[in-house]
Amino acid sequence: MRWIGIDPGLRTTGFGVIDVNGQKLSYVASGTIESGDPDQGLPVRLGILYAGIKEVLETYHPEQAAIEEVFLNVNPRSTLMLGQARGAVIAALVSDKLPVAEYSALRVKQSIVGTGRATKPQVQEMVKRLLRLSRAPGTDAADALGVAICAAHHAQIPKAITTALAPKNSSKK
Repeated sequence: MRWIGIDPGLRTTGFGVIDVNGQKLSYVASGTIESGDPDQGLPVRLGILYAGIKEVLETYHPEQAAIEEVFLNVNPRSTLMLGQARGAVIAALVSDKLPVAEYSALRVKQSIVGTGRATKPQVQEMVKRLLRLSRAPGTDAADALGVAICAAHHAQIPKAITTALAPKNSSKK
């Protein structure tokens, strides 16, 4: 199963693509999409994010998507703009008919590092270890890879429960 994780931002949106085979995680790609100069105006920048995500989808063909939820910022304007960037990214994902899971930053950090109060360097280091990378990815890409890893792990939980609760195959003697 191929997952794409997204760390949305108006200025910089991180993406991370991983393959999951059972419990094995494999790094495919990661990077950032820059929305351009703020003087271009919000609609142009949202269009750049949308087109950038579409390009990543066409290149890597993920089967599942996950995105970090918006956190409430002290500045309402910043929160609104982040929400619009997130909307442009979600629109790109669903236009490819991808199912989209959403996770809070707290849940992603708990899944990756073990604590919801983990720092960015801690997330980077754990992503590096989990994906067996030679060096840690940048912060936005690491966050996006963390979202993908978190989603992949959470997607396996219902299957593990079903397997554990399935009646044992007994043979008659």
